[in-house]
Amino acid sequence: MENSSKEKNRLWLSFAFPLLFLLLIWMVWFVEISLNLDFSRYGLFPRKLSGLKGILFSPLIHANFRHLVDNSIPLLTLMGVIFYFYPSLAFRIFFLTWLMSGIWVWFGGREAYHIGASGLIYGFAAFLFLSGIIRNYIPLLAISLLVVFLYGSLVWGIFPIKEDISWESHLLGSIAGVILAVHYRKFGPQAKKYDWEDEEDSEEEDLENPDQNFLDEVQ
Repeated sequence: MENSSKEKNRLWLSFAFPLLFLLLIWMVWFVEISLNLDFSRYGLFPRKLSGLKGILFSPLIHANFRHLVDNSIPLLTLMGVIFYFYPSLAFRIFFLTWLMSGIWVWFGGREAYHIGASGLIYGFAAFLFLSGIIRNYIPLLAISLLVVFLYGSLVWGIFPIKEDISWESHLLGSIAGVILAVHYRKFGPQAKKYDWEDEEDSEEEDLENPDQNFLDEVQ
């Protein structure tokens, strides 16, 4: 019972920040609609100084209700999974994906306002998918397969198929996720290493350093 209670608490804590972030996004949209404002001018506009503010604000702004709803569920799900399995890395993954994708879009995106949290979604999906494969850890491999099953169609979003979609944010967010997965591959949950694997590693080291082994034996 105690373990079950701890697991529930861990699950709730994992979704606490994602829920707060999602609430913030919905509040921004509600204020925009209620006051009949247009926040798109606070979005990211590449290679313009005035567009730099969009690096910070663009993930909070959405074009319409459908855009907001489409982003909400995958954003909450992927963030929750990251905070559950990678509690020590989660905030770094969150903010670095945000900044890396935003800065890259500012340098390389089309001259148009880029808004929405989809760049984060692509970054988180790429991070989870590749991390599970790199670590060869069964629970994370299962998450990788789940990401493919639920969001495999996201791959089409990295191509310039529709003009009104920021495919640059999708592509560069994915690249940020891949880079972070590789960079943090030794942090967070890892596959179990059994005693026989340690013995094999020791034998390999012995084969790699025969001269040193001989000297050790002589001494």
